[in-house]
Amino acid sequence: MEMRDLPVPSPIATAEMLAIGAELLVGETRDSNSGDIAGELSGLGVEVARMSQLPDDLAIVTAALRDALARVDLVVTSGGLGPTPDDLTRESIAAAVGEEPYVDPELEAWLRQLWAKRDLPFSDVNLKQAWLLPSAEALANPNGTAPGWWVEKAGVVIVALPGPPRELRPMWRDHVLPRLYARGLGLDRAVTTLHLTGIGESQVVDVVGKDLLEATNPRMATYARPDYVDLRVSAVADGSHTAGGLVSAAVAGLSPRLDPYVFGRDDDDWPAVLQARLGGRTLAVAEAGTAGYLGHLLGDAPFLLHAEQRPGAADAAILAREVRARSRADLGLAAIATEEGDDMRVAIGLAVGDEPEVVSRTAFRGGDAGRRRSANAAITELWRRLAR
Repeated sequence: MEMRDLPVPSPIATAEMLAIGAELLVGETRDSNSGDIAGELSGLGVEVARMSQLPDDLAIVTAALRDALARVDLVVTSGGLGPTPDDLTRESIAAAVGEEPYVDPELEAWLRQLWAKRDLPFSDVNLKQAWLLPSAEALANPNGTAPGWWVEKAGVVIVALPGPPRELRPMWRDHVLPRLYARGLGLDRAVTTLHLTGIGESQVVDVVGKDLLEATNPRMATYARPDYVDLRVSAVADGSHTAGGLVSAAVAGLSPRLDPYVFGRDDDDWPAVLQARLGGRTLAVAEAGTAGYLGHLLGDAPFLLHAEQRPGAADAAILAREVRARSRADLGLAAIATEEGDDMRVAIGLAVGDEPEVVSRTAFRGGDAGRRRSANAAITELWRRLAR
């Protein structure tokens, strides 16, 4: 695939990440760099279209670069900037943009000075780290010997960064982000994430509808979390509407279908959501068969007066009433989980009014996952009860 001949319009709207190094593909090193940078770019309105891990292979990396240059406005590589023969990122970029690298005198002088300060002989092998291209600028690396590259060709930007995070992250923060801001970064994008409880991912598809989930603007996507399901709603301004307006309208349209399941949005978690619904009241919890997950999910919430595990407890209603009375809390919550075939059955006791209530639910997993789901089911029932 050939690189586009015409410059892409500013601002940069799309990006791709290429992590390079054989150590990534054999599991010796995990690529945290791509995820960190992708998260930052997404927050700045840049859509990260793809993240790839590639071997130290000139043909493979060159092909991946050429393909990326035809797809996106920004390509960020990490790794492969060392001086050894298997460090091939520079050669790959040169081949992808059709330029010949040369030794930059200033970079060579800087490298030789580093070696002299360390009282080490300078090998010509290290001259590779002084290479530049006609379309490249060097990015200073105060924490290593591998300068990065900023390459701009036919309107597309390539940023080449070293692999070690202690070198990559300062270079990204101090040298790359300011250049990206100056060039023009991001479109009008908006996103919100709805946290759903008491419903599975496949059920969300049925409730929301495939037509909405297959739409492209706004775009909706489901993600199964350990304790709940997320529905991410994102949009790009379309000329007639702002991105935020499109997202707000989409969420409002979903409200009649999803309100029974939406317990929070974005940074909301169970302690924050329950604190709002409790309205100053306090809570005590007791659990059996859930491995302490009920107390764990509530953490150090200010409304939680007491949390305990009661192995062998048999009656959830009695347990909820007892833990409320002993701790002098306003409300009591109990969960008793037992294995039922491949799943867990959880009895949930709610001491909210004068008479405790019991609700039974099935957590459709066994083992540790089932115990955690049982605890989440208990919190969900309390949340629903408080809404009444």
